[in-house]
Amino acid sequence: MRKRRRFPTWFALAAALASVQTAAGQTYPSRPITAVVAFPAGGPADGIGRIMAEGMRVPLGQPVIIENAAGANGSLGVGRVARAAPDGYTLSFGVWNAHVANGAIYALQYDVLTDFEPIALISYPYLIAAKKGVPANDLEGFIGWLKANPDKASMGTPGVGSPGHAFRAICGSGGA
Repeated sequence: MRKRRRFPTWFALAAALASVQTAAGQTYPSRPITAVVAFPAGGPADGIGRIMAEGMRVPLGQPVIIENAAGANGSLGVGRVARAAPDGYTLSFGVWNAHVANGAIYALQYDVLTDFEPIALISYPYLIAAKKGVPANDLEGFIGWLKANPDKASMGTPGVGSPGHAFRAICGSGGA
């Protein structure tokens, strides 16, 4: 009877090893990768995404295709990635508002904490620039000038919760 009990164990082990060997024989990536940028073409996230995609192309041996899926402060693009097959062929390039803040502000069709696995942190600086004639030499002076002159400045943001929107809330000035 001992031999009969061992047969299912050995069979299961052999099947498991065969599947591991098959998986190990597959190469990744074997086809192009889509990188979804959750913002419009031409913006900072798109620029960084395109630079990263080009840098990934040679070591991966496959093209990395940028797909811009803008709207709802990044939620449309991130949602597109959440609905993609979990096979490593659809990645998301984004910023904190699309991958963190939106989950705290809105009821989304996906969970920003459990539906994604971070694979790299990409950092790029924000720059605040003003016309040469604005009488401010630093950020504190600029915020003071904005508060004193709300009718002389305007700005746009990609949406509620975006870094630009947060800056506007700090300054208490400018158009959205």
